[in-house]
Amino acid sequence: MLRAMDSAVAGLRSHQNKLDVISNNIANVNTFGFKAQSYSFKDTMYQTSNASAAGKEESGVAKTGGKNAAQYGYGSLTGTIATDFTSSTPSYVGGFSASINGPGFFITSSANKDLGSNPTKIEIDTSTQEKTKATTSTMKTENFAYTRVGQFTVDSNGYIVDGNGNFVYGFRPNKYTDPVVYGATSETSTTKELHVLRAPNIDIKKTDITGGTATPNFTGYAKQLKSVEIGNDGVIKAIVEIDSEEIAIILGKVAIASFQNQEGLTKAGNNTFNATSGDNTGDVTASEPGVGATPSLMAGYLEGSNVDLAKEFSDMITTQRGFQANSKIITVSDEVLQELVNMKR
Repeated sequence: MLRAMDSAVAGLRSHQNKLDVISNNIANVNTFGFKAQSYSFKDTMYQTSNASAAGKEESGVAKTGGKNAAQYGYGSLTGTIATDFTSSTPSYVGGFSASINGPGFFITSSANKDLGSNPTKIEIDTSTQEKTKATTSTMKTENFAYTRVGQFTVDSNGYIVDGNGNFVYGFRPNKYTDPVVYGATSETSTTKELHVLRAPNIDIKKTDITGGTATPNFTGYAKQLKSVEIGNDGVIKAIVEIDSEEIAIILGKVAIASFQNQEGLTKAGNNTFNATSGDNTGDVTASEPGVGATPSLMAGYLEGSNVDLAKEFSDMITTQRGFQANSKIITVSDEVLQELVNMKR
């Protein structure tokens, strides 16, 4: 009887775990960028009372018949908790926001990695496996936070940040106005530098913009921005006032991270995911929206939650019944044990 109770307790625990996953999905049905999870069971260990054995024969005549194994199971355990990265319907919110029109993630971090002397360099030449691996190693050791929620704003120091206050990373322009090269000094460069995006230096001059030859300065005290917007190509443009004249400039282009296996990402809360060395995400690259296979953006939109309430409620019903059935096993086991105790009377 103890085996039956052990199986039932294991079943109760695993069904409770599934209810935890379901409740978390339902709680985030209106959370922007949330990716639902699915839960599966697996059977646990077995005790073999009779091993499987083949029949014996001599000179083509059967002497004994074969028999199959006889085993007692010990209930169920958590099998997998998988994240569904299917894209959801975007909602228009307006303002300085953007949704990724396909797979990929915005790159953010709570740390300003530009404060050091060596900014993060991303190898854009993926013609060889070695260069792709170098990019992956760089991205995973920087402890970036990856998110699907492109809800941006400009902080008091002129930095582009997301709703969590994390710095948004992207490619800076080589000039303040079109045409520009992002993340490099020339179109022939084989590497791109990934930087925090921010407003230009307060000492920016009109000739720096209209001349088209000055190297943009995004260090020191930031110039106050009159307005800022993002396009479907990921380009962030702003209006600055110089000598009582409003002039449009380019602050940079947000970067999109793509993973070989995005299901290998780890949820970190606050609508973010983590990727670390040795995890199951595979190769990772950072590129410009709308370039090559990288999807473009939908400016002014945010991706909704992909939780399917109909599925969650049906799963909740079957899980509840499974929990009740396992609790019934404990009740029956208790009654049988009580009968054994009463036999001594």
